[in-house]
Amino acid sequence: MKIIITTQGDSSDSKVDPRFGRAQNFLVYDTETDTYTPVSNTQNLQAQQGAGIQAGRTVTDAGAQAVLTGNCGPKAFRVLNEAGIKVYVGVTGTAREAVEAFQKGELTEATSANVEGHW
Repeated sequence: MKIIITTQGDSSDSKVDPRFGRAQNFLVYDTETDTYTPVSNTQNLQAQQGAGIQAGRTVTDAGAQAVLTGNCGPKAFRVLNEAGIKVYVGVTGTAREAVEAFQKGELTEATSANVEGHW
């Protein structure tokens, strides 16, 4: 399984970025190989519109089955939901801590966006 964590850096010790569409980076965690691979999201940091949609496509293209993030807007949530990707919001700490919480079943899957777009 591949899990994407929004992060402020490019390692498992990086803090979770509270934004999805405009997260600094995505960190792909592969449960089968126990490895983290960074994916830059710089193209969306200053986007006027569509950052969440484009970030959702990046996550889909990476083959993720779950996203761990602080917040997720309505357009991004729709893209992820339509792709069958589970979204977990309210995630804090480091990427490694987020993955551990996910694996222990401590995170609750979101049923909708938790913020308005363009925040």
